[in-house]
Amino acid sequence: MPRNHYIGLAGPSYDQPAQVGVLLVNLGTPDAPTASALRPYLAQFLGDPRVIEYPRWLWWLVLHGVILRIRPARSAHAYARIWTAEGSPLRAGSEKLTLALQDILRRLVKGPVRVGLAMRYGAPSVREQIEQMQREGVRRLLVLPLYPQYSGTSTGSVIDAAADAFKQLRWPPELRIVNDYHDDPGHIEALAQSIERWWAQHGRGDTLLLSFHGIPQRYIDAGDPYFHQCHVTARKLRERLELDESRLVVSFQSRVGREPWLQPYTDETVRRLAREGIKRLDVACPGFAVDCLETLEEIAMQNDEFFRAAGGESLRYIPALNDSDEQVASLAALVLRHTQGWPECSPREKS
Repeated sequence: MPRNHYIGLAGPSYDQPAQVGVLLVNLGTPDAPTASALRPYLAQFLGDPRVIEYPRWLWWLVLHGVILRIRPARSAHAYARIWTAEGSPLRAGSEKLTLALQDILRRLVKGPVRVGLAMRYGAPSVREQIEQMQREGVRRLLVLPLYPQYSGTSTGSVIDAAADAFKQLRWPPELRIVNDYHDDPGHIEALAQSIERWWAQHGRGDTLLLSFHGIPQRYIDAGDPYFHQCHVTARKLRERLELDESRLVVSFQSRVGREPWLQPYTDETVRRLAREGIKRLDVACPGFAVDCLETLEEIAMQNDEFFRAAGGESLRYIPALNDSDEQVASLAALVLRHTQGWPECSPREKS
């Protein structure tokens, strides 16, 4: 696209009242649990230089010459294990969360607020949603990546996508971005209440494991705050649940390749805990706002198998916050805090 070509507004939108837009952004999902659907999704995801920090020419050869010939079929099998009648759990859960947040914000604020959902990889894209919001009269936009802990591989990539979208707009809206909410009191309380409610229904296991998504150790060495923020979340949750360090353990999942990733690794940790005599292991994943492949297949299925094979009796996965009342309320409070000063987001007067 030529540098002087910008996307304008449809005429009627000039006459519409100004709106605030809240754009939730999640990682993304293939359209179907098939190799043909996984191939373009993985090409976009693994082709992001924020995700894989290797020289572009070298990584392009590896990605297209090896990985995209092998991994789509393997990933399709994993997705097929969790696919539902609603389709992708991540997409369905994210859509429900979007609708719930829209509903509560309409009741809390005076002006028009439109909540939308984009996927960083796959559809609907960040660019498509920002352009759609602009056409509908959004003049102030809050981008809220659904990643509580900041990493360049996740939130940083969303910021890139938003910036790329804004470059194409002749009249971009005012922009604010939520960088992270790893230590937000409302978020910590939502996590704690979710775990306590699950314990009340199912009983407590011997140990609670918090499994966060991993990234290469060299990203942390280069200045990424993700590892620190994960441990802050864990510490605050441990304090809120009144657990000592022997009863709440932290690990990192989803590593690939041979280079060191954040440790301890989740698969090794669940095996170690089983060998040490832990029989019932509860696992929560506070880095995931909505359940997805990494929680439903990797944790609840794969790691349960690892735990049992090492001598444990049951690994009990505690679901993500999803569209629970606690998460919706905590995100609504986060939105109101980040939109202070925007007149459309002034609180409604209590009747």
